Amino acid sequence: MTINKKQNGNELVLALSGRLDTTTVGELDALLANGLDGVSKLVFDFAGLDYISSAGLRSLLSAQKKMNSQGEMIIKNINEIVSEIFDITGFVDILTIE
Repeated sequence: MTINKKQNGNELVLALSGRLDTTTVGELDALLANGLDGVSKLVFDFAGLDYISSAGLRSLLSAQKKMNSQGEMIIKNINEIVSEIFDITGFVDILTIE
């Protein structure tokens, strides 16, 4: 997995590509643990994300909880596979997906 990070003022865009699973989630967790100070809008761009596992879902849930107290989190450009995972797990009701 690769993460392309772009910050514009208080907006942080993270474009993920590849697979977000137990072997790759550590990189995202580390970035989210140390990189959300002063961020009021967090945008995940999943145009290049092929798959997300339960480990990736936990990471997104953690980010959502943090952003609930300091702003908003949006996920965009999800593919059919990731959309189906969000539907099955109920994350479609928790996350803001565009």
